[in-house]
Amino acid sequence: MDTTPSRPVRTYPHGVPCWVDTEQPDVDAALAFYGALFGWDFEEKLPPGAGERYVVASLEGQDVAAVASGQGAPEWITYVAVDDVDASSRGVPDLGGEVLVEPTTIGPPGRMAVVCDPQGATFRLWQPGTRLGAQRANDPDTWNFSVLHTPDLARALHFYGPLLGWEVDPDLGAGMARVEGYGDHLARTVNPEIDTLQAGAPPGFRDVVAGVLEEPGPARHTVTFAVADRDASAAAAERAGGVVLSTAVTEWTHDAEVRDPQGATFTLSQFTPPEGF
Repeated sequence: MDTTPSRPVRTYPHGVPCWVDTEQPDVDAALAFYGALFGWDFEEKLPPGAGERYVVASLEGQDVAAVASGQGAPEWITYVAVDDVDASSRGVPDLGGEVLVEPTTIGPPGRMAVVCDPQGATFRLWQPGTRLGAQRANDPDTWNFSVLHTPDLARALHFYGPLLGWEVDPDLGAGMARVEGYGDHLARTVNPEIDTLQAGAPPGFRDVVAGVLEEPGPARHTVTFAVADRDASAAAAERAGGVVLSTAVTEWTHDAEVRDPQGATFTLSQFTPPEGF
């Protein structure tokens, strides 16, 4: 008899980033790199002979991300949960964005569209079927959050606000986007102790869903993974064939930007909160 305690199912409300995957020309090489870096296990989701591959990564039995075959520039891709991918896609052009791939059913896992915001940042809308999203997040060696880098924050919010419900609260600073009610959703589902765990955090922090940074350069979404020790993980990435592009220390984190062996970039982030948090 299996006496393992059941884990609560993680679900994602409309507007909340829910999944990440990376498209790579050499899937096996990517699996070797990320397996060595994060200790992930992998499961092929497409049958042999399908002509392409989609391999879901898990940590201790919980889905965390995926590696897919792709012929373009390797990158990490962010998916955002929506209630109705068709309705959300129809709203994209009116807000100045572009639908690059019309809503498509990806079998039982769900329904997807590829969209581009008015400044050129691409991401994917995801209406879940059987794939609800990452079932483990924010723990070491799992996806922590995604960040929108934009040269014009006000213009970006004119798009992401109506489409996804993103708000930037001045009390939180421009670096955090929130979706109202997300903290309540977490409290009801996977994190009933959220307010105890976040005691001392500013009001609204419980609703934060993504990072938003206004900075020069091309608009884009980047992906951050939590790690227990930035320096140790950065060294592991180098041993596995990656390149550490930069490191940084903030009030809350120690970070390292890494390029994997095929060229996809991502951030490793060790949480180092201020004393008393």
